[in-house]
Amino acid sequence: MSGEGEDFKFKIIVVGDPSVGKTTLIRKYTTGAFQKDYIATLGAQFSNYEENLEGKKVRLFIWDLAGQETFEFMRHKFYKGSSGAIIVFSHAPKEIESFNRIEKWLNELKKYCGDIPIALFGNKVDLVDENELVSNEEKVNSDFNVEKFVNEHDIIEYFKTSALTGQGVIEAFQKLVRELYFKNSM
Repeated sequence: MSGEGEDFKFKIIVVGDPSVGKTTLIRKYTTGAFQKDYIATLGAQFSNYEENLEGKKVRLFIWDLAGQETFEFMRHKFYKGSSGAIIVFSHAPKEIESFNRIEKWLNELKKYCGDIPIALFGNKVDLVDENELVSNEEKVNSDFNVEKFVNEHDIIEYFKTSALTGQGVIEAFQKLVRELYFKNSM
């Protein structure tokens, strides 16, 4: 997404159900901070962030889209020009239903963004014993397997993340950024 001698610029869309931690994941990645209080995103908000890869500046415009159904009518407008995307679901027992809507978010991304690199974040792993992650996923939908879904839908990778502890957050974002950089630097 840049010409010779210019910085690379990428728009990354972050989608998922309400309260799965999209905003806190972005904040953890861009500032290192964690905000405990939940404040619903209204429409969309965006953050600017800069990475350096192979001596080049990579500017990121990270768009956090509201997951509430009331914003569905306007959400498609925010997808325009996206270079990559992140789908977030929650491992927290109260929000595990968000797991069942991963495919809904993927279909929306494909419809409005076409074939862009997509990463899947399973957030709030700090709220669940690591050994229970698979059993919780099976309890939600016995027909759904995350690894199978990732492989069948050409998702870059599935990351277990925690905005609270920082587990997997930096690595997950950087994997997507590297994917975008190498795809566009050839």
